Amino acid sequence: MRTFALRCMALAVLGAVAACSTVGPDYRIPEHAAVRLQAAQGPLAGLEAHAAQASPLPPRWWRLYDDPALDGLIAQAFAANTDLRVASANLQRAAAALDEADSARRPGASVSAAPAYGRASAAARGLPDAMPDTGSYDAGASVSYQVDLFGKIARAIEAANADAQAAQAAYDLARVTVAADTVRSYAQVCSAGRQLEVARASIALQEQFLALTRKRTDMGRGTSLDVSRAQGQLEQLRAALPPLEAQRATALYRLAVLTGQVPGSLPASLADCHTPLALHEPVPAGDGAALLRRRPDIRQAERALAAATARIGVATADLYPSITLGLSAGSTGALSRFGAANAFRWSLGPLISWSLPNTGLARSRIAQAEASGAAALARFDAAVLNALQETSSALAVYARDLDRSAALRAARDRNREAAEQARKLYSVGRTDFLTALDADRTLANAESALAAAQGQLASDQVALFLALGGGWE
Repeated sequence: MRTFALRCMALAVLGAVAACSTVGPDYRIPEHAAVRLQAAQGPLAGLEAHAAQASPLPPRWWRLYDDPALDGLIAQAFAANTDLRVASANLQRAAAALDEADSARRPGASVSAAPAYGRASAAARGLPDAMPDTGSYDAGASVSYQVDLFGKIARAIEAANADAQAAQAAYDLARVTVAADTVRSYAQVCSAGRQLEVARASIALQEQFLALTRKRTDMGRGTSLDVSRAQGQLEQLRAALPPLEAQRATALYRLAVLTGQVPGSLPASLADCHTPLALHEPVPAGDGAALLRRRPDIRQAERALAAATARIGVATADLYPSITLGLSAGSTGALSRFGAANAFRWSLGPLISWSLPNTGLARSRIAQAEASGAAALARFDAAVLNALQETSSALAVYARDLDRSAALRAARDRNREAAEQARKLYSVGRTDFLTALDADRTLANAESALAAAQGQLASDQVALFLALGGGWE
């Protein structure tokens, strides 16, 4: 009879397992999001041939600058940057959470041992005399296994796995950001160095002009007003140096922190860079399909959406019974008869729990999970749209700044010719002092504007590469 009952119970459990399925929605990208993704896979908006081309973006895009010092800084940043260390720790935590979720589908085992020595109450048993002091023990082992009838464990593992993949995407995003910030800081160092070089050249030129003006004044061919004006122009040029020096210093400090070093500890040779980073060919930008595959923030948002969808199933499973199969065996008795045959005990059976009347709590959790899924979908939509907007905007800004830089370079060349002609005419008395002074001032402004524009181009390139999402591969 007992054997028959056990068989019936086992058949009932197996029948329930066969009859049930994983509850909650199966993950797939919603239809409207899929349509948006399909539409976004064409050519990038704002792509202009002189600025960017549709060729694939190389994984290590900073090597396009062919600068060994920059390559070394990127390697240091990847090895020691604190943001990357945080992202790595978060990735390890997500992997541990996945292992924790996966452990729920493995049997659990426990052992216990409880020896004791004492005296039981005789009065509680209705005896007139005290009971003797005795030793007792209770020892055993148990094995339990949670039957995943409705897929709660499977959905939890699915959610944890998606979380781990999202953490990997977050780590990749941190690498992209660190690479871009490192290149940007290095570009600012070089740009400030170039602007300082231009400013010092203008100062040297103005000092020569001031000396010439004083000489002409001493010879009676000028006035003290000419000298004062030339001196004022010189001081104006000198005033441009301190902000540029501060800009270079702060960029060096930021570069040190990005590479995991104390500010001020970078080699002094880095401060000698005075050639702005420049590409000699259009930026390889790829197309919309490559962008959507490459951007880590899109992948992170998509995996977060998958995790939120799986957690709807976890919450839905609380509406149904939970069954745990257990097997326990042990021995309980007096210490003097430890291991006696009549002290052995065992049990096998399911533990069924079901809060049938109180489904309101479970339904509230389902509603929360569904709301979290809707928010994750909105964030995924936003990630796709922001990626396209950032990339198109970066392309447009870069193209226009290229045009501006070309115009400033042409203006600088013409102003240089005009300044040289004005100096020659002034030296032979063919033009007045103000004309020559104004030509020099215009040239200095043109040189400074061009140097600043070249630095802005480098910053635009970094912003474009950041928007393209390369550098984590």
